[in-house]
Amino acid sequence: MPNTDTHANGSFSWIELGANDQNAAKTFYTTLFGWTFEDSPMGPGDFYTMFQLEGRTVGAAYTLRPQEASMGVPPHWNLYITVASADETAKRASEASGKVLAGPFDVYTFGRMAVIQDPTGAAFCIWEAKEHIGAGIVGENGTLCWADLNTSDAETATGFYGELFGWTFIPGEGGYLHIKNGEAFIGGISSAAHQEPNVPPHWMIYIQVADCDASTAKASELGAKVCMGPMDIPTAGRMSVLGDPQGAVFALFESARA
Repeated sequence: MPNTDTHANGSFSWIELGANDQNAAKTFYTTLFGWTFEDSPMGPGDFYTMFQLEGRTVGAAYTLRPQEASMGVPPHWNLYITVASADETAKRASEASGKVLAGPFDVYTFGRMAVIQDPTGAAFCIWEAKEHIGAGIVGENGTLCWADLNTSDAETATGFYGELFGWTFIPGEGGYLHIKNGEAFIGGISSAAHQEPNVPPHWMIYIQVADCDASTAKASELGAKVCMGPMDIPTAGRMSVLGDPQGAVFALFESARA
């Protein structure tokens, strides 16, 4: 399996689930993707879950904080982007009309992070790695493979992210914009015509699977809601969008490449 010990600046390097019921989330995702997990205490009655695949970290889960619950924040997947300096990136995000929601702050000795909201309203995290780089395995079934930004204001979004991370944007079919970080395609921006009008701007993660239809059916049996698909993406593969049993939305992707 392609293990990794580094992530390029500007790349998606980590995913983290905020759940209402952390133990139930562990059961769902380990059953669906074959992940294992390790729990680390964070205080009285509180712990952080690290999901693993073949002994390498792929993501994490925590119980939503009381302040998040009081604000009505639903269960969701956080997307992390690697940066050289969390402080400098947060400062530049503010100058580019973004909003720093939390931090920058140290996460023990693992790294330094901040939570940022882009000018269109979508939130994401930045990660300055120290002892923890993020995901330790990529390019395999059960790993993060892509992320889409869902926003009705692609023009503002491309200006912001292009300035902040140096991303470039390549037009695709149906108004879709492909995101390139350096020479790597890492995600996209969905066309406003293909978005639900009442859903606020957000990032959606994609997990690679061997069989999208089978994994979608399995997720449904485990209590997930099928929001879209499974459906073909011409020349790319097959995908579906799911809401886990607690409502956190994510996508599955089956590549057309052998």
